[in-house]
Amino acid sequence: MHHAIHIIGGGLAGCEAAWQAARAGVRAVLYEMRPVTVTPAHKTDRLAELVCSNSLKSESPDTAPWLLKNELRKMESLLIRLADATRVPAGHALTVDRVAFAEAVTAAVENHPLIEVRREQVHWLDPGKIWIVASGPLTSGALADEIGRLTGSERMFFYDSISPIVDAGSIDMSVAFRASRYGKSLDGSDDYINCPMSRLEYETFLDAVLAAESVPYHIPEDHPKFFEACLPIEELARRGRETLRFGPMKPMGLTDPRSGRRPYAVVQLRQENARADSYNLVGFQNHMRFGEQARIFRLIPGLQNAEFLRYGQIHRNTYINGPELLTASLRLKTRLEVFFAGQISGVEGYVESIATGLLAGRYAAAVAQGEEVRRVPRETALGSLCAYISGANPSDYQPANITFDLLPRLDDETGSRFRRDKHGRHAEICRRAIEKMDEYLAGVCV
Repeated sequence: MHHAIHIIGGGLAGCEAAWQAARAGVRAVLYEMRPVTVTPAHKTDRLAELVCSNSLKSESPDTAPWLLKNELRKMESLLIRLADATRVPAGHALTVDRVAFAEAVTAAVENHPLIEVRREQVHWLDPGKIWIVASGPLTSGALADEIGRLTGSERMFFYDSISPIVDAGSIDMSVAFRASRYGKSLDGSDDYINCPMSRLEYETFLDAVLAAESVPYHIPEDHPKFFEACLPIEELARRGRETLRFGPMKPMGLTDPRSGRRPYAVVQLRQENARADSYNLVGFQNHMRFGEQARIFRLIPGLQNAEFLRYGQIHRNTYINGPELLTASLRLKTRLEVFFAGQISGVEGYVESIATGLLAGRYAAAVAQGEEVRRVPRETALGSLCAYISGANPSDYQPANITFDLLPRLDDETGSRFRRDKHGRHAEICRRAIEKMDEYLAGVCV
């Protein structure tokens, strides 16, 4: 039995799922509605277009994001391989040239003989077919209604934001300086541009942010439900006058070469592409009107003449209540031939979306070939993501990034050795996860 797998969404999860299914020898049909139907956030018709950050998080050993990417590399993830190939300097993070990355993914997927890309919108899921719903946070209204019909539950949503991008040539480098926080970069280089602020400059900027006019929400009666790890700077500012200074504007680990001292606050800019001709304001996602952004962000020292290539934006994200609806193998409980992957499944983050796409593609391929689905071990980061999606408390479910909190605790004997050693404990959790993943790939454990 070799049914084709029908995959909705040409984002990170959908492309990875299609690639994994094709690698297993199963034909994949990938549906992407762009450019026939546009979204509020995407700018091109390329597959796997990154619309928020261009960072795939930390590459520092024994961190949770590092562990997840390590596992994905072991499982031969297409998108992580192409991210490695299109990376740009960004300290200890895996950050990509977003244009080069999207072009590489598009070429790989479109040129695979077992993958068919259809530029059309899917409105309903035909019974009898194997589906992977990876439609992402901007799922169309018609498809969201179909998902609601299948699941018997209303749509869930939160608001997510995009950081602004400025032209590199418009940054005043007589004020700004290059440095990585605490000197942490993979090759010792100074990968970030830093705009230092005095206390007066910070207070002036903060007052402007708090008084800024916001863009209306997509649906006026909506009450915004922001993802806590990606809050707009206005929301952070409203939580206290020091919140930004202990968040995206923290000055720790940086020294202003003009004064030889640590600034009161800092705005960091991260390289967008290999040409280094554009930079994004790290952590500056917001939903202010474009005119307000230009005025307020030019208050930042070094950005007084900034030319904005893209302003920050806010968009509505859709996701399902995974614990109510999905099994640990990402299958819809009421229709086991339907899988979910990516942000709509209830994960947050690029790498997490790739991870669920990889698993959905592999699991769906097993079903298509009449084989048993072998789930990855619970002790791995991949297994722990699936355990969260399918097993968290459904009453207050919210999308999650990979963290050590999602992975199982060490047993009592091992845990007691690392009770006061967090770094050692994390290293041991990573060692255990990698060991279990190696056993899984060798066919030792199920």
